[in-house]
Amino acid sequence: MSKAPSSATQATSPAAGISVHHESAAAQVAGAVHYIDDLPEVRGTLHAAPILSNVAHGKLKGVDTSAALAMPGVVDVILAKDIPGDPMLAAFAGDEPVFAMDSVQFVGQVIGVVVAKTTMQARRAARKIKLDIEPLPAILRVKDALAAKSYVLPPVHVRRGDAAAALQRASHTLSGTLEVGGQEHFYLEGQIAYVLPMEQNQWTVYSSTQHPGEVQHWVAHALGIDNHAVRVECRRMGGGFGGKETQAGHLAVWAAVAARKVGQAIKLRLDRDDDFMVTGKRHPFE
Repeated sequence: MSKAPSSATQATSPAAGISVHHESAAAQVAGAVHYIDDLPEVRGTLHAAPILSNVAHGKLKGVDTSAALAMPGVVDVILAKDIPGDPMLAAFAGDEPVFAMDSVQFVGQVIGVVVAKTTMQARRAARKIKLDIEPLPAILRVKDALAAKSYVLPPVHVRRGDAAAALQRASHTLSGTLEVGGQEHFYLEGQIAYVLPMEQNQWTVYSSTQHPGEVQHWVAHALGIDNHAVRVECRRMGGGFGGKETQAGHLAVWAAVAARKVGQAIKLRLDRDDDFMVTGKRHPFE
């Protein structure tokens, strides 16, 4: 490992090509840095696991929680009816529910969370939830979405000049299609949130997030309280790559809603397989 440059070297040399130590490098190599799952848990901390839709598109007609509630260590099941604030996430489009309500829109959509004394108890119980979903036709390809005019947002067109006339005058033209598959964000530290109820309806949220301000806003919105009543802390992330800029907010909201109902600290750490199912991706293009 090269030595960190002196101040004199930095003053006379260009920045490019100079190896500079990351501020946490030595501690990371020694295993001395703390990520959220390394933090000591407060007494009474409970753990949550998501209930996932197994249908790509359908009407959500019922959720049977009886088998899950009968399992060892299970404390409660949290659904959309338990949200004290706005049931829609405070996202820019405002069209995504915190938990699925009347319908599901993709395999892996979160319908609620199971709260238990341990992580594995919560995950096992979540798989015992019985969902009554009436399947509806699903759009699974970009081409099909375009044909059905099923857009996430209204189309945007950028035009300058007469493109059609310019192509007709061109000596050479090319035509064809380009397809790019989606990508998953493979961060080393998975999605995680740890929410602690504080005094006077205030909340501390430990979140592995690239956007602490958004997490604060989303949690406050879902709990129906002012932003200043929510404090978000992120000392470091074990990778994000864009996958924790918005997706981290979902976990924080789910954990906060659960903590609000049961009145205890809640940690929610997604299993890697569930992480792939639940979180958004870099979308495919055509």
